[in-house]
Amino acid sequence: MTSTAMPSQARFDANTTLTAALLVLAVAIATIAGAWFFQLVVGLQPCPMCLEQRYAYYALIPVSALVALGAAKGAPRPLLIAGLVVIALVAAGNSAFGVYHAGVEWKFWQGPTDCTGPLVDFSKAGGLLDQLDKVKVVRCDEVQWTFLGLSLAGYNALISALMAAIAVWGVARSAKA
Repeated sequence: MTSTAMPSQARFDANTTLTAALLVLAVAIATIAGAWFFQLVVGLQPCPMCLEQRYAYYALIPVSALVALGAAKGAPRPLLIAGLVVIALVAAGNSAFGVYHAGVEWKFWQGPTDCTGPLVDFSKAGGLLDQLDKVKVVRCDEVQWTFLGLSLAGYNALISALMAAIAVWGVARSAKA
C-alpha cells in the first residue's frame, strides 16, 4: 500500500520546484500585463517609483522561466533551490519597496524628492512651450487609483509577497525531498 503512495509523493516532491517556478512565472506575467493595461488602456501614467517596481518583474519572469525549465529538464537540486532563493529575495525586496511606496502615497513617510514626470523632447524647440503645457507630472506621493482601500503600490506589495511565499514554499519542499 505504501509502495503505490510513495512514487506519487516522490513525483510531487520532484515537481515542487517546477510548480513553484511556474506559479511565480504566471503571477509575474499577469501582474506586469496588468500594469501595462493600467498604463496603456486605462491611461494611468506610472510615477518613477512605479516604474522601478516593475524591474523586479522584468527579472522574475526570465529567472522563474529558467528555474522551471531547469526543473523540467532535471537540473541539479542545489541549483534549482538557489534559483528559488533568488526569486524569493527579489520578490521580498519588491514587496518591501511596494510597502514603502504605498506609505509614501498615504503620507506615512517622506518619499524621494525627485519624482518628476516625463522629460520634454527638446528636439522640437518650436513646440517647447506647447510640450511644457501638456506634460503631466506624475508624483510618487499621489494615489491615482484604489480598490478596496489599496493603491497599485499596495497591490504590488501583496503580489510580490505572494511570489516570495511561493518561492519559499518551493525551497522548503525541495530541500526536504
